[in-house]
Amino acid sequence: MADTVSWRPKAGEIPTDPGVYRWRDEAGRVLYVGKAKNLRARLSNYFAPLPTLHERTRRMVLTARSVEWTTVGSEIEALQLEYTWIKEFDPPFNVKFRDDKSYPYMAITLGEESPRVMVTRNRKIKGAKYFGPYPKIWAVHDTIDLMIKVFPIRTCSDSSYKKAMQTGKPCFPGQIGKCGGPCSQKVTIAEHRAIVEEFVRFMGSYDRRVITTLRQRMAAAADAMDYEQAARYRDQVGALEAVLEKSAVVLRDSVDLDLFGVAEDELAAAVQLFSVRGGRIRGVRGWVVDKELDISTGDLVEQIVQGQYATSDDVPREVVVPELPEDAEALQQWLSERRGGRGTKLSTAQRGDRAGLARTAAQNAAQALMLYKTKRSADYTTRSAALADIQDALGMTEAPLRMECYDISHLQGTNVVASMVVFEDGLPRKDQYRRYTIAETTDDTDSMYQVLSRRLARLDEDAAVPDVPDATSEDVVEGTKPTKRFAYRPQLLIVDGGQPQVQAAKRAMDEAGVHDIALVGIAKRLEELWLPDDDFPVIMPRNSEALFLIQRIRDEAHRFAITHQRTRRKRDVRSQLSEIPGLGPTRVNALLKHFGSVARLREATAEQIAEVNGVGPATAAAVVTKLAQTPRSAPEGSPPGASAPEAGPSGASAPDAGSPGGSVPEASNADPAGRAASTPGPERTTDPDAPAAAAAEEPSRASRPVGPVRVPDVSADGPSRPR
Repeated sequence: MADTVSWRPKAGEIPTDPGVYRWRDEAGRVLYVGKAKNLRARLSNYFAPLPTLHERTRRMVLTARSVEWTTVGSEIEALQLEYTWIKEFDPPFNVKFRDDKSYPYMAITLGEESPRVMVTRNRKIKGAKYFGPYPKIWAVHDTIDLMIKVFPIRTCSDSSYKKAMQTGKPCFPGQIGKCGGPCSQKVTIAEHRAIVEEFVRFMGSYDRRVITTLRQRMAAAADAMDYEQAARYRDQVGALEAVLEKSAVVLRDSVDLDLFGVAEDELAAAVQLFSVRGGRIRGVRGWVVDKELDISTGDLVEQIVQGQYATSDDVPREVVVPELPEDAEALQQWLSERRGGRGTKLSTAQRGDRAGLARTAAQNAAQALMLYKTKRSADYTTRSAALADIQDALGMTEAPLRMECYDISHLQGTNVVASMVVFEDGLPRKDQYRRYTIAETTDDTDSMYQVLSRRLARLDEDAAVPDVPDATSEDVVEGTKPTKRFAYRPQLLIVDGGQPQVQAAKRAMDEAGVHDIALVGIAKRLEELWLPDDDFPVIMPRNSEALFLIQRIRDEAHRFAITHQRTRRKRDVRSQLSEIPGLGPTRVNALLKHFGSVARLREATAEQIAEVNGVGPATAAAVVTKLAQTPRSAPEGSPPGASAPEAGPSGASAPDAGSPGGSVPEASNADPAGRAASTPGPERTTDPDAPAAAAAEEPSRASRPVGPVRVPDVSADGPSRPR
């Protein structure tokens, strides 16, 4: 491979001014648009030796055939030109915005003779004042119904208004009390305009002084014994209170800001925008971004902010983001210009109410990202296409209807566990998940080798697909007890990791004589697929359904392993003690050596513990408190490294807390030959005929369908994509 592309422009030809650059392919299509304070410095990064580039950046550079640039006078101009070109050319390597829907707004058409309030998704009505966006359309209608009780303004259509003004008869909404415009023949155009201004003023500030004034009028009417008018004021106060209750108070009344929450992974990012006006959340909007290149959170935030305000005039006094981009000053100046020269502050939430709201937005974004992934994988057609793409990308002879993924988890080399998750037809098969405890290992590759060896030793025990009896036959079919084995062999094994993990898995497969199952590893962050004996990874498009499915399987294996590891860690007294500030491994060993066993350490007082060299009174008190909170386990007197048995007499472990799919057995520590895994201490043997050993890696006895599970198409319209 050459160090860089042959058509690289000379460094002296590239200016050092700020500007915007475009990468083009051989057909002239724009592949990527970017900006830079110094064009020469930025572009030189792309022309670094190809092996040092990020895999997807290298793919973009190799696809391109030319790069061109345009210098500008300032960073602000570069920011504006970059956004213009991205919208114009829609480059495939730039961030893709996927708005899940157009949100409803409340609009007041101030540009008309008699403004009216309406619900719309069109943000381009000339002279209109917008409030929102609202998450649901009924929320807008409810707010309008409440507001017109206090500020009766026009709600009828233009045709109804013109007809009423020409005939002198009230419009139909006016006849039933739903329209308070001049067309209702109750107010003049000037009086109606004044009411509209009060409507807009209250919606823009949520000023409670309006409610105070109405309460005073209600009291005055009651004193004058005008109870009907007092009742009307009472209803108006109730309506405004209801409007205020619909908008949660989160900050001071004088605060106007937009707060962005972002949750991201290697392929996508979910964005949540909270619009706060007058200290209240006035609107919530969410969308998803496809990440083609591996960009930092700051760069992602910059593109999100650009996309939000490039076509909007509603720029608040403050914009709060999870992380500031490198050129935050330029972005802040651009926002100020979008606000008409009035200053706009770009900041992050550090503490107080803003930080609390930021956590809420981030939590909503994380939920939106999870929902996006779930809906994306729920469609049968999409899953089928993903499986076919995986088959093509990995050169398999058949689609991987059954895939197993393995992940290793540990805590600084201790409590090493592994997980195996199973996907059939692109969906998780949680009743066949497995958990492994690894007694001794040297590193992650050795752990992966051990786990695959233990799994492949039982591969030939998988139950064959039984004959299905004829339901119309008169013969009696005697019921048989379902076997506790897997339904059928997997077509694809996935390991979490790069080449080292793949080679370890390949070694286990070779020793087991398994050559008919495909193997691939997925490297975190870069999302590269590694095949055995290949020097370069398989690169799949970042927005492909196939990569999305593999990533989901890997994430599920990681979650399952972490859940199991944390469960074991809670029972590990050493881990519990190591969490105490000031108590490291050396002092933990000193405590255990001094008292001889964990049981004696539990019985010791704080004063006795403080006698140990290096342990003070405060630390001793913390040890007593921690041990009191730690549940006792049977093998507390066992030497370090000995594993506590986690299976009952039948060999089945307790249900995993993180798996809603029911009880998931944990694999035994026996090696493929049936011998016990070696542990420090007395030699232990395992009876191969014991029920626990026979059922160590078998699923629960619940009856399950045999063979691949075919799921009907659950969504005729395809997967829903919030983003």
